[in-house]
Formats: sequence, structure tokens, C-alpha cells
Amino acid sequence: MCGMPQPPVRSTPSPPSRPDASMSLLTNVMDHSLDDGYAEAAARKQAEGGGGLPRTLRAKLGLALGLVFAALIVTVGAAQARIAAPVVAKEREELIDRIERETAAAEKIEADVDALREDVGRRQRAALQKHGGDKGELTALLAGATEVHGPGIRLVIDDAKDAEQGGGGPRESSGFSDTGRVRDRDMQQFVNGLWQSGAEAISINGQRLTSLSAIRAAGEAILVDNKPLVPPYTVLAVGNGQKLSTDFQASVDGQYLHALQENFNIRARIYVEDEVRLPAAPSLIVRNAEPLAGKGTS
Repeated sequence: MCGMPQPPVRSTPSPPSRPDASMSLLTNVMDHSLDDGYAEAAARKQAEGGGGLPRTLRAKLGLALGLVFAALIVTVGAAQARIAAPVVAKEREELIDRIERETAAAEKIEADVDALREDVGRRQRAALQKHGGDKGELTALLAGATEVHGPGIRLVIDDAKDAEQGGGGPRESSGFSDTGRVRDRDMQQFVNGLWQSGAEAISINGQRLTSLSAIRAAGEAILVDNKPLVPPYTVLAVGNGQKLSTDFQASVDGQYLHALQENFNIRARIYVEDEVRLPAAPSLIVRNAEPLAGKGTS
């Protein structure tokens, strides 16, 4: 006898899984943001009466005294600062006044030194012209004792536009680094080139050069006879303007200047002038020559 077909045995359907089942750790953190240990400690402290503001009168008095003490400290500090402010301001004003007085005194001394130097130079030039005989004027001219004016050239030299402090470059092997700046050695070569090209008198930024003039460096500054110069450097040279310009640019020193322009962006312009004026040298060193005994000329 055939019975009725039995339906297939099916297992009890399991409840649908949660969408965040794979993120159980994150879910636990979200549901229990406070650690259980912390929660238990907070509950125990609250049950013992240790949480929140102090409840006993003694504790409240202690808190009040603490607040009063803190306020007193802040008040005393503010009062001291207010009292000290005028004293500090007065000391600052006194210091400024002292600096201004000392600066004025230094400037006066410097002006006196310049006046004395000019007076000495004037006396030296007068003595040179008086005792120089027929060649006194020429001697004074060659020694830089007199002002000079006449045709010549004006050579303006300046640092590169992007010149920076420090750095290095090919010219560093010559004893100084390349920073796009004109150096004292550069200026020495330019001046020597002008002398060799026929210049009769030369000045740099108003400083007259003589046979005893020194061009040196102090840090980034160029000194001429211990006088600091500020770029751009204006070199005036008296002579046959056009010939002097041509001969200088064709000389080794002129080519050196051109190389600085091309390789290090040193800026330079040369102009032929109908007349340039050079001041007298600020000071002269006058030496006397005496013949040796028994060595006079016949």
C-alpha cells in the first residue's frame, strides 16, 4: 500500500543575520563607550558620596578658601604688574635718552675728526704747492692733493639683482664665495685696468685714489682707505674718454668685468663723459727725501 508522499524534512529556519554582524568590535565600542571598570568605579564613588561637589560644610569651606586664595594671588600679581609698569617705562625712556645722547656725542666727535682731517689735508696741499717749485702743480695732481676735472669715463658697477648672503660657486676657489656681489678683488682689478688704460685720476663713490690708497673688504662691504662704500659703485676716471673706454674694455681687466657680467650677472655700464669732477684726496702722507752724505750729484 502506497502511502502519501512525505514532505522533505527541513531544518528550523535560522533568524536573519544582522547587517553589522561582521563589525562586532565596532558595535561593542559604540554600545559600551565607557569601559565597564570606569562605569563601576563611578557608580561606587557616587554611592559613597564622593562624586560631584563637596557635601559637608568643612569641604565647602575648604573649597571656598582655595578659591579666595587663588583670587588673592591673581589680584596681587595684577597690582604688582600695574605698579612695575611705570618703573619699566621710565627705565626704557632713560635708556633711549642715553642712547640718543651717546649717538649725538659720537656724531659730533666724528664731525670734529673729519674737520681736523680736512684741515690737515688742506695744510699739506698748501705746503706741497708752496715747496714743489715749478712741478708743484703736477706733483699735487699726481698725489691727489687737488681737485681734478676734465673729460673721462663713468663706470657704474652693481651687484647682481638676485645677490644673496653666503653661498658658493666657481669663484670660491679664489678665496671668496660667489654670491653675485662685487668683491674688493674685483674692484682692484677694475682700477688697475683703468690706470693701465691711461687714466690720469680715479675716484670710487667720491673717494679719490692715490698711489697709497687701499681697497679692502670688511665682511660684505668694500672699503677704500677705510671708508665703506655702498653699491652701486661709481668709478670716475679722467683721461681721453673714448680711448680710455676702448682700451679698458679691450684689456684683460675689461674682459674680466665682461666675464663677471656673463657668468655671475654682475651689472656694469660704462659712459664716455665730456667732463667729470674728482675731489681731492681726504688726507695725504707727505714724505721728505734727503740725499745721502757724500752722494750728491756733480
